[in-house]
Amino acid sequence: MSPGGRDLTKGKTAVIAGAGPAGLTAALELLEKTGVRPVIFESSSVLGGISRTVEYKGNRMDIGGHRFFSKSERVVEWWKKILPLQGAPSKDDLLTEVAYHGRRQELRLEKDGPDPEKTDRVMLLRNRKSRILFLRKFFNYPLSLSVRTFLNLGPFRSVKIVVSYARAKLFPIRPEVSLRDFIINRFGEELYLTFFRSYTEKVWGVPCSRIKAEWGAQRIKSLSLSKAILSQLKGLVSRDPTLTQKDVPTSLIERFMYPKFGPGQMWEEVARRVQAAGGEIRMNSRVTRVTVEGRRVVSVEVTDTRTSETVTVPCDYFFSTMPVKELIGAMGAAVPAEVRPIAENLQYRDFVTVGLLLRKMTVREEGAPAADRPSDNWIYVQERDVKVGRLQVFNNWSPYMVSDPRLVWIGMEYFCNEGDDLWRKTDSEFLEFAAEELVQIGLAEKADVLDGTVLRMLKTYPAYFGSYERFDEIRRFTDSIGNLFLIGRNGMHRYNNQDHSMLTAMTAVENILDGTLTKENLWAVNTEDEYHEEKK
Repeated sequence: MSPGGRDLTKGKTAVIAGAGPAGLTAALELLEKTGVRPVIFESSSVLGGISRTVEYKGNRMDIGGHRFFSKSERVVEWWKKILPLQGAPSKDDLLTEVAYHGRRQELRLEKDGPDPEKTDRVMLLRNRKSRILFLRKFFNYPLSLSVRTFLNLGPFRSVKIVVSYARAKLFPIRPEVSLRDFIINRFGEELYLTFFRSYTEKVWGVPCSRIKAEWGAQRIKSLSLSKAILSQLKGLVSRDPTLTQKDVPTSLIERFMYPKFGPGQMWEEVARRVQAAGGEIRMNSRVTRVTVEGRRVVSVEVTDTRTSETVTVPCDYFFSTMPVKELIGAMGAAVPAEVRPIAENLQYRDFVTVGLLLRKMTVREEGAPAADRPSDNWIYVQERDVKVGRLQVFNNWSPYMVSDPRLVWIGMEYFCNEGDDLWRKTDSEFLEFAAEELVQIGLAEKADVLDGTVLRMLKTYPAYFGSYERFDEIRRFTDSIGNLFLIGRNGMHRYNNQDHSMLTAMTAVENILDGTLTKENLWAVNTEDEYHEEKK
């Protein structure tokens, strides 16, 4: 907007690479606040990026689990504007509960209540429960100092945990170079070895000593054992009634919002609004070349992934959520020679979810009645004798994720690299392998596995090793291109949560409106105090 109030953005076009949370947020913000018309090019056939929902025979899968929770009230209100919170339980909810308690499932079809268009476009308020499976026993996540915890660990290991925590407080590792240093300084070496090392190395495929401490600052932030205990004690006397729960570290939140039919429902609705407002979304279209002239992106070349046909699209602004490695490769001769090898050697971790439909699970918990399924959203598998890293119980995210609520629908999560032994398994081999691991850790019987599917996702996790230590050189180059905005997880090569990806998009649009030349505020999202998991 010019000083005289004239909208200088009117009639301009923004090309957006990627229809994930960052790209779709940018598009809707541009339409609502500027005169810029967005055109989104999505390389796949599915909206939402890794925040999509995948359907298999009426059962819905969430890739990795997406809690709709944020310290930013702006993001929370944005979500609620798209999909409002459901008030009193609808007839659908009540009928689903009837089905859970053994009544005829056909009752769920008797929908003579409110208009489904209104009741379905909502978010549910869900309670969070996650636990760790270790030594074939359940531990609260994060750890709580309960009698059950100490009994499960045994006296010898419990004493070692207390002593090593005291040592870490008295003699911290300085300087903190690696993720190993970061975690030990906050939890002690014994807790690191017991509950952090195995799972983290499953995720990344390299020792924690090779991962930059910055990953801990990005994901764990100020959480420590003492703060987890303090939060536990505070929770006994009070509960934060707000959805932002600003004084609660993210790992300790008690409630979150969740779209009725999974996270993809949010982004499908956003896409619908973008198109209704005049924006354009082209699926199966990959940005393969970015032309830069005079420190500005002037056009992009887009390739149809089905026909290999290409078109050149001019643009006034370019928002990139594509992997940085691919973006730099697409910019050709415009990239300085010293920057290219840094981008080429950026590392990623890929992801496989195996969805299994079960008649029931085998939940054996001391001091609790037997159950057909656990009540967890996530179960972190700390066991070293299996490859699975985490389990999602989709029933507990939303009962509408499951076609038949009498069954159990889970996602078994595996972290791997494209081309490794796990990735190369055929779908049938992976289904058999996952079912055997589920039996091995004591959570199901083989006879109760009814069906399953396999979903592979490339470049799910941008890695904080490889050439990452020189990433600032890439950033200096891309920041120098005035109309180029790197946003989102892969777009910035940062392990952002969904809300942080959205905030980078919102900030980029504000920069266009304000005529801001610097990109510092984009990179400050998820590092400034207001975005931290704790207020200072």
